[in-house]
Amino acid sequence: MSAPQVVTLGCRLNTLESEIMRSQATKAGLDDTIIINTCAVTAEAERQARQTIRRLARDNPAKRIIVTGCAAQLKPEKFAAMEEVDRVVGNSEKMDEALLDGPGSETIAVSDIMKHAREFEVPMISGFAERTRAFVQIQQGCDHRCTFCIIPFARGPNRSARPDRIIEQVRTLTANGHFEVVLTGVDVSSYGQDDAGLPTLGALARDILDQVSDLKRLRITSLDPAFIDDDIPALLAEEERFMPHLHLSLQAADDMVLKRMKRRHSRKQAIDLVAQIRRARPDVVFGADLIAGFPTETEAMFENTLNTVTEMGLTYLHVFPYSNRPGTAASKMPALNGTLIKQRAARLRETGQRALLNYLHSCTGETHELLVEQGRSGHSRHFAPTELTSDATVGTIIKARVIAVDTEKGRLVADVVT
Repeated sequence: MSAPQVVTLGCRLNTLESEIMRSQATKAGLDDTIIINTCAVTAEAERQARQTIRRLARDNPAKRIIVTGCAAQLKPEKFAAMEEVDRVVGNSEKMDEALLDGPGSETIAVSDIMKHAREFEVPMISGFAERTRAFVQIQQGCDHRCTFCIIPFARGPNRSARPDRIIEQVRTLTANGHFEVVLTGVDVSSYGQDDAGLPTLGALARDILDQVSDLKRLRITSLDPAFIDDDIPALLAEEERFMPHLHLSLQAADDMVLKRMKRRHSRKQAIDLVAQIRRARPDVVFGADLIAGFPTETEAMFENTLNTVTEMGLTYLHVFPYSNRPGTAASKMPALNGTLIKQRAARLRETGQRALLNYLHSCTGETHELLVEQGRSGHSRHFAPTELTSDATVGTIIKARVIAVDTEKGRLVADVVT
């Protein structure tokens, strides 16, 4: 008998939830079972989920297939109809060990998450089997209705966890050897906004650093530019353990496109925010999510977004070609030609690659601290991917001197400093 296998598709939150399901499935004795944790952020993500299911079933004919995650939550019947699938489990149910599987279990166990979402408790785990960087979920769901996004309907409304539970989980992970923790969720910028008695995200981060002195690195996952509280730039200025790398859920940088996306920030607000944070911490590095080819986007609108990569000094881009999601408001807007969408996405990626390489070249000759994630690779404090010229102990934080840039793979090359 083999241990249960969990395959993760999509975001960092799925990575965390997969670790929890792996532990649950092992305790439940789900040997010879494959659990596929799906993503639904784009139509392509759903297609990849179906492709992954078919491939895993073909390669493992004796194993049972359980499908869960956002795509399963939104389209349970569609996944249940696949001959390879034995069971479909919703996003709420996948966190409940009793509902993962069992004798006589129904084929579909998916509730209406918008109606039945419960208070959110931090999923407590002792560590991550395959990662040196640990993730802690601080909230679940989203109350906003961006016109392109289906995820709120897969995750439910915003629910924030209690600070004491979050701090307890960080303390446990740190004690078990995870020197870097990433606070994650569906909409982390909204942490605390559902309960007046909770701190803001920045205040929570400050409390974690104050109360877990052994934690060496703290990061926060994607932030909404419309709401970043004053504690975030203050922490960047004052606290070396708060990493100088922020990723913004920007999506676009043209005011008309942002309005049609129903985003809560303007182009100027985003530019001003980046400038404010740089005043607090000049060496901070920014990443951003950007959508290419949103419905009605003209060439001039696209150029505004393209030019902002340079104007804002963005380094790490996650570029998504617009993907029509039935059930969203944007799906009813006049769509662009698919070829044009792909061309604009390619132009954004090319601009992003140039920006990344420019930043990496600026690091040559510097000495960086790296979290070693595999024998010869890791990430710097500014999240620059780095390949080492010699082995180092996985899970440790070391110093390394940058000697070159691997332009093909978009990473630094560095010698270990002894």
